[in-house]
Amino acid sequence: MEKYSWNSQPSASTPSHPVEYYQCTNNVPNSEEEPAPYTARESRAVVLRQDLTILPLSAFIYFLCFIDRSNIGNARILNAEKGHDMQTEIGATPYQFNIALMVFLIGYTFFEVPSNILLKKLRPSRWLAFLMVAWGIATLALGAVKDFAAASGVRFLLGASEAGLFPGLVYYLTFWYRADERSARAAFILASASLGGAFGGAIAYGIGHMDQVRGLSAWRWLFILEGLPSCLSAALVWFFLPDYPEEFYKEGTRQREVALARLKIEGSKRHHKTMTWQDAKATLLEWRLYLHYAIYFGVAVPFSSLALFSPTIIAGLGYKGLDSQLFTVPPYAVSYGKSQSPRSSHERPTNAKQ
Repeated sequence: MEKYSWNSQPSASTPSHPVEYYQCTNNVPNSEEEPAPYTARESRAVVLRQDLTILPLSAFIYFLCFIDRSNIGNARILNAEKGHDMQTEIGATPYQFNIALMVFLIGYTFFEVPSNILLKKLRPSRWLAFLMVAWGIATLALGAVKDFAAASGVRFLLGASEAGLFPGLVYYLTFWYRADERSARAAFILASASLGGAFGGAIAYGIGHMDQVRGLSAWRWLFILEGLPSCLSAALVWFFLPDYPEEFYKEGTRQREVALARLKIEGSKRHHKTMTWQDAKATLLEWRLYLHYAIYFGVAVPFSSLALFSPTIIAGLGYKGLDSQLFTVPPYAVSYGKSQSPRSSHERPTNAKQ
């Protein structure tokens, strides 16, 4: 990446101070456009437009995903004092119910990589919308299970359906942002899980009052009413989530030139060839990959455990009935607020100047 300044005699159409431009200098195929120089202000304008278009919808998708993943923890003890909780009605022992919780991770583990491959072969908006419908249907199906075997099978399918979402969103960001811009955006999307945890407890508290409405226990209503939004919201993703910068910006516009120039070296491209076995080997032999695994494992285990067992833990502290659902809200609400504070969400400044 080469930086150079332009300055000339001031006039009505030229600035009186140096303006820094950035231009990619790597060799590119003839079929691709040569990137035009761009100013730091133009780059910020492009990033802001992408942020406002991509991030709210992406965070909303993950918000729904987390609610549908963790609501079984609320269902486990919802109206347990009446004997209308999920564990009692499906006839599962505590050990069996824990297996039903954990089998989700088996489907999640095996389908992460295939899902990302399909996201590239298909269009991101299409594949992510399909995943939303798939896990929405799986969540609805949990509201109809009658025994431990059915619950375990549906949880496996739920894990397989949700497996591609967060890895897919992280991969999707590489089409739009440079490497030093992605971590803050990924963190913003991931933080919506905390928001989902807060809403999940509050929703479970409200739905808990629907026990035996139309002859259904409240935990069944919980899965039904939380699975429907995922299915319906897939239409938003299908029609409003942009796939690639080269399609999002109008042909011949300055913002399109800047967006493509910014990502000439670092960004993923839709026309890049499919990953080969050599690429896979090089990735698997990269030692930093396993360092990230270890870090993420340390974060994911307690976070996932809290998502599934918080209502049970709180009930064990003596908060009975629907109060055990409501008291899961404050920790997640504080967590989300802290993650969105300026000190927590700051982005490393770039070297670009006005």
